[in-house]
Amino acid sequence: MASLLTAVQKKMHIFAHRKARGLLEGEYASIFRGRGLDFEDLRDYVPGDEVRDIDWKATARTGKPLVKRYVATRRQQLLFVADTGRNMAALAQGGELKKDLAVMAMGVLGVLAVGHGDSVSLVHGDGDGTDALPAGGTEHHVEMLLRRMDAAGLDHGPSDLAAQLEYVAAHYRQRMLLVIIADGVAADQRLAKVLRRLRAQHEILWVDIADADLAGPDAVQGTGLDVAGMEPVLLFLAQDPGLARSYAEAMAERARGLSELLAAHGIATASIASSSEAVARIFALLERHRRGR
Repeated sequence: MASLLTAVQKKMHIFAHRKARGLLEGEYASIFRGRGLDFEDLRDYVPGDEVRDIDWKATARTGKPLVKRYVATRRQQLLFVADTGRNMAALAQGGELKKDLAVMAMGVLGVLAVGHGDSVSLVHGDGDGTDALPAGGTEHHVEMLLRRMDAAGLDHGPSDLAAQLEYVAAHYRQRMLLVIIADGVAADQRLAKVLRRLRAQHEILWVDIADADLAGPDAVQGTGLDVAGMEPVLLFLAQDPGLARSYAEAMAERARGLSELLAAHGIATASIASSSEAVARIFALLERHRRGR
């Protein structure tokens, strides 16, 4: 069986050259800034870096601005909270399966975490139940988590991410970094309540796997869009341009509602539509989180 993590690492090498990979690692390390960090090395200054991190002596010696890079002195824990309901078996905006993009996002962050000596764990599930995998700090462990994400299929229950978030709120007391892998959820009172509780305890990053266009011409062609018994709705959308526009407007309003909710809680977000943009979007997510702290 081919390794999911190896496939992720190959894409990381393709889409992130050596310098960019170093910046990506630096952004990850910066999440835990202020909780006990040791100096590791120097790297080139890039716009957006904190001025206080510039090593002025090294800058004067080399003739180019250099910033200090730090690593956490104690082990941190990254917890993925993922929707593995049947919605993740649908197509994303770029035409790939949503679960494949979720695997890519988890893999990139998992590689960064174990590379920094941190542990990684997973809470996942659907409307039928929630499961938790323990923490581990090896690439073999990350592979196991990716396998669980990859197992999402049409035989799973309906998506209910709020249930997985409520599970985390009830069972995890240690402060950690939560990376939520979501599928276009609605910003209702239930979600707002659990996010408020989690945000008081943890660092949170939100990764949204972008929906395909359900009102598009391929919506009823058996392309993996109909995963929740929506075929009659898709037929109506395909045949009625006015209804399709109304549907698109409703989906845009739902997205705005979620964006406003996450912004109100200071949660950095990234939307991933294809694997080709995943590494860049993860980098931007980490950078956005650092600047927002």
